[in-house]
Amino acid sequence: MATIKEVAKQAGVSVATVSRVLNETGYVHEDTRAKVNQAIQHLHYTPNEVARSLFKRKSKLIGLLLPDITNPYFPELARGVEDRMQESNYRLIFGNSDEDEHKERDYIQTFVQNNVVGVISSTNDPNAVSYSKLKIPVVFLDRTSDDKPSVFADGREGGRIAAQEMVRRGSRGIVIQRGPQQVRPAQDRFLGAMEVLESAPGVTVDIMQNASFSYNEAVQGAKELFEKFPQTDGIIASNDIAGAALLHEALRLNKRIPEDVQIIGFDDIPLSSLVYPPLSTIRQPAYEMGREAAELLIQFIENNLVAQHKIQLPVSFMERGTTRKVD
Repeated sequence: MATIKEVAKQAGVSVATVSRVLNETGYVHEDTRAKVNQAIQHLHYTPNEVARSLFKRKSKLIGLLLPDITNPYFPELARGVEDRMQESNYRLIFGNSDEDEHKERDYIQTFVQNNVVGVISSTNDPNAVSYSKLKIPVVFLDRTSDDKPSVFADGREGGRIAAQEMVRRGSRGIVIQRGPQQVRPAQDRFLGAMEVLESAPGVTVDIMQNASFSYNEAVQGAKELFEKFPQTDGIIASNDIAGAALLHEALRLNKRIPEDVQIIGFDDIPLSSLVYPPLSTIRQPAYEMGREAAELLIQFIENNLVAQHKIQLPVSFMERGTTRKVD
């Protein structure tokens, strides 16, 4: 990787002149500026964004905190954030909290130490003191907060759609996997499903609590669900990872999918269309949510007029092979 000294040598100027060009400070003759820019391009020089922001007292760095990068849903969010940020020449510092509050606090501290100008977070606890103390803009992504900007999908409607489709396709003994209690969108899904199922004639409902959205939790939860409710003929999974684990366990138990048991996931990650049979699911527009969160944060950073602090995106049902066909 080229250094600023190498750029100065290539252009035949001083390091101070290169610094003035990079930071747009002081006078530099146009011919000299052109030489410096040609040297930068020739050497593929990239300035140290942290050092540059400290010098200029103005950063183009954004902190992005996600709970579990092994879940394919969250990279989709991240890609949407990154693409929109790059369009406005912002760069990301990424943290993976593993749903651990101590690790999350450490990352927030790291963000601040690196002079970020804003944070986008998919935290499990938007009300944590770590966020209330921040003196920079924060946008919560795939999470909701009473007093801070948020971008999220309509989880309640997603829960209602999943329950309606399950009943419409003939399931009568339905199990709902309830996601982590501290994650409000997960509870919205659960409440939406219960709204429909509590008033559905001839339907019995059982509930399984999930402590997290992790892969290990999904595998263990699938085994426990079929041990506790072996006769269930319909399962609304807490997310697509859980849905795939349930599908795997059902097939291991020689259950026919969807004849014996139907499964509906939540998120529509790429994996959901690759398992067999493909997983029917509720689609959340993850990439679009990431872009919306980035756009909202940029508006706050650049002091633009922000018309809407909370942005809710629609969800939809993706019919695949784990649900029965209906007319």
